[in-house]
Amino acid sequence: MAQDKAKKDGAAEVETPPKKKGSLVKILVILLVLGGLGGGAAWYFTQSGETHDEVKEVKAKPPVFVTLETFTVNLQPDGGSNERYLQIGIDVKVADQAVVDQIKLYMPEIRHGILQLLSSRNAGQISGLEGKQKLSEEVKGQVAKPLAAAGKGVIAVYFTSFVIQ
Repeated sequence: MAQDKAKKDGAAEVETPPKKKGSLVKILVILLVLGGLGGGAAWYFTQSGETHDEVKEVKAKPPVFVTLETFTVNLQPDGGSNERYLQIGIDVKVADQAVVDQIKLYMPEIRHGILQLLSSRNAGQISGLEGKQKLSEEVKGQVAKPLAAAGKGVIAVYFTSFVIQ
C-alpha cells in the first residue's frame, strides 16, 4: 500500500507539471499580447509627442524685431493755437527674418503710411493709454499693408519713445 500511495503521489506529481506547463503557456501568451499592446501604445504616444515637440520648438524661437527710424511729425491742432509735435520711436516684432527683408524692401512705402497716419492725429487722440493702443494697431496695419502680397508676418508694434511737445 505504501508503494501504491507513493505511486499515486508520484503520479499526482507527474500529472501536475503538465497542468503547470499548460497554464504557463497561457500566461506567456497573455504577457506577449500585453507587451505588444504596451509597445504599440508607447510607439503611438512617442510619435504624436514629436509633433508636439516641433510646435514647442517653433514657439521657442527668439523674437525678431525691426527698428524703424524715429518719426517726428506736426500734430493736428486740437483747439489751441499752439503747434504740437510728436516724436516717436517704433520697433516692429515680426515672425522671421524673411519679413524683416520684406519690410526693408518696402520701407519708403511703410514710412509714408506711418507719417500720414501720425500727422492726421491730434495730441488729445494719442495722449491716453487707449489712444496709444489704438495708434499701435493702426501703425501695425500700415506696416503690414505693403507686405500683404508677401504674407503677413507683423506680430506687434511697440513704441520705444513717445514725446508730445
